[in-house]
Amino acid sequence: MIGFNRYYNRFNILSIALVVISLMFLVFKGLNFGIDFKGGTLIELRSTDSKINVSSLRDRLNQMNLGDISVKNFGNETDFLIKFEDNSNKNIIEEIKDFLDKSFGNNFDFRRVENVGPKVSAELLQSGIIAISVALTLMLVYIWIRFEWQFSLGAILALFHDVIVTLGLFSLLGLEINLSIIAAVLTIVGYSMNDTVVIFDRVRENLRKYSDIKIFELTNISINETLSRTLITSITTLLALFSIFFFGGEILKGFSLAMIFGVLFGTYSSIYIANTVLVRLKVSQKTILKGDDKI
Repeated sequence: MIGFNRYYNRFNILSIALVVISLMFLVFKGLNFGIDFKGGTLIELRSTDSKINVSSLRDRLNQMNLGDISVKNFGNETDFLIKFEDNSNKNIIEEIKDFLDKSFGNNFDFRRVENVGPKVSAELLQSGIIAISVALTLMLVYIWIRFEWQFSLGAILALFHDVIVTLGLFSLLGLEINLSIIAAVLTIVGYSMNDTVVIFDRVRENLRKYSDIKIFELTNISINETLSRTLITSITTLLALFSIFFFGGEILKGFSLAMIFGVLFGTYSSIYIANTVLVRLKVSQKTILKGDDKI
């Protein structure tokens, strides 16, 4: 049997440090919001001339005074992704096409163009925040009904930990936050909660079965009894996510990376945050017996 309970204190300190550092990055550095939330224009280009690179393309586009512009390779060396905030000019795409044709010859294929206005982007950001808030609230309500309040507190702290640390990593790495990342965060909330509920169910069963075992040891027994299920679920999910990350193209990299972080943190928090709360609050068989009417 693996002694997970021996490391409760160490990992609690680590978790507190991660949350504090993540909050500092979120407050002082902020998030790198994409076109979805800032508004602007996104263009995906494919060049037929292998000599054209990011630097030369950026230098040319800077001559058009488009404001803050981002140019990077998208998948391979002949594919480029261009983002800029100025989209007030309705003819800007045609002007860019003409300018690039004059600068490099007719060597570009405009594969995708997206425009998001500032009003729409603000609404999308507001909707994303509401979606995450509603998801967390509904999870709180579910756990509060399904389990005793001590379990609810542990599950919610684990959820907040996973979301905050994942967003903190995105802030640290400067990764773009778009609608797909919001979808990933919502999926993380569900995944983390599912893993926590599985362990909590076993903890409650064992509390009824072993009245003479303290919660410190009992949580360790419960984690080990559900460990095979946790590992199988996490590993198979990670295999799919790593496949998407490496082979799914540039568009899916942010989504898959957020999900990878979320699965790792969700598995970790189910063991070292949710269960630790039960230990700190000294949950016992009496606690379960009082809440039997909830089952």
